[in-house]
This record gives sequence, structure tokens and C-alpha cells, in this order.
Amino acid sequence: MNTAMIDFSILWPALAAGLLVTVTHVPLGVQVLNRGIVFIDLAIAQIAGLGVILADRLGLEPQGSVVQVFALLAAVGGALLLTWTEKHWPEVQEAVIGVSFVLAASGAVLLLAGNPHGGEHLKDLLVGQILWVSPARLAIVALVYAALLGIWFARGQQTGRMGFYLLFACAVTISVQLVGLYLVFTTLIVPALASRRVTRYRLAVGYALSAAGYALGLVVSTFWDLPAGPAIVWVMAALAIVVFALSGRRP
Repeated sequence: MNTAMIDFSILWPALAAGLLVTVTHVPLGVQVLNRGIVFIDLAIAQIAGLGVILADRLGLEPQGSVVQVFALLAAVGGALLLTWTEKHWPEVQEAVIGVSFVLAASGAVLLLAGNPHGGEHLKDLLVGQILWVSPARLAIVALVYAALLGIWFARGQQTGRMGFYLLFACAVTISVQLVGLYLVFTTLIVPALASRRVTRYRLAVGYALSAAGYALGLVVSTFWDLPAGPAIVWVMAALAIVVFALSGRRP
């Protein structure tokens, strides 16, 4: 009984974090898929991670506000660069995004080369530590996400190219430090892919799929003692296949 209570005390903040990421990233993911820039989240997330690693290299407190500023500035810088390249070289934008990701990823490896805990930091950036999310941190994240969602649903397409990239950079910067790069990419792209044949209530289907993926993934992770992030990724992908198959049926 005590073990179950301890497990629940860990799982509910993790699920809350997943639901927060779901609420913001599902609509952004649909837009990313429509724009044909699927790997932008990987690039901007990795650039934000590079900012976090740089701050760590400078000896700053890992969870401090200065680190968040470093991450956000790096992500916004990457977003502005990709805005410029999309405007001037739209035909090779996906390639530019890929190169940006590789440069940021290899830069992170170089910065961590002399750090005895470098491998652990890199793993945290990619896989995340969703099971160790602080409830106090979730309240701050919820407020920021609410502001971003308010802007997105109020302005939508009117934000323009630069507005979209900047909103995206802010959301991804927060999410990558909350759940890790793999889950950020999965939450953005998998629900959008699975629901692309849904003509009505597409966002609702995407939200339900992502929420179920986080909930069931955490259960699978706990039951079989597996890493939470990868378990959620696989469960969400499996659910997405079912949703996509069902959405293709005609009455």
C-alpha cells in the first residue's frame, strides 16, 4: 500500500507534465506538419539544449532562471535564423533545419567532452526526467503555456512566419527541459500524423491520443520497470497506428 502511494506521488506530476506538453504541442504539431518542416522541433530543441549545456559549462545553477534565459535566447536565435532561411531559401528549408540540428547536437557533445557527467547530461536532454518533475515547477510552466496558447488561438495564422517560429521556440524550450527531446518530438508529430485523415475534431483526436499515450506509457513504465520517456514514445506510436487505421475506414 505504501509503495503504491509512493508510485502515485511520482506518477501524477509526470502525467500532469505530459498533459501540459500535450495541450500546447498538439496544435503546433499540426501546423508543423502542414508547413512541411517536421524536424524543426528537433533542431530548435537541440539548440535550446545547447544553451542549457553552455550555461552548465559556465558553472551556473542547473535549475536557475539564468539557465532558462540561456536556453530561451539560444532557441529564439535558432528560430530567427530559420525564419530568415525559410524566407530566402524555402526550397531547402528542411535541409537547413537538419544541418542546424546536427551542428547543435555536435556542439553539445563538444561542450560536454571534458565533463565527467557529460553522458548523463546528454541523456537527460534527450530522454528527459519526466518522473522527477517538481509540482511547483508545473505551476509556472502551466502559466507560461496558457499565455502561449492564448496567443496562438487568438492570432493563429495571423502571427506570420516569425511569430510562429518565436512561439514555437518558447514552447519547445520549456518542454525539452520538462520531458526531454524525444517526447517533445513525439508529442508534436505522432498525434498530427495519426489524425491527418480526420476531417472533424482533429485537435480533439490528437489531444486524446497524446493524453492516452502519456497515461498508458507511464503505467507500462511502472509495471515493467522501464524508462518512462521511451515507454511513452512507443505506447503513443502504437496508439497512433490504431487511430490512423480506424480513421481510414468509411461508414
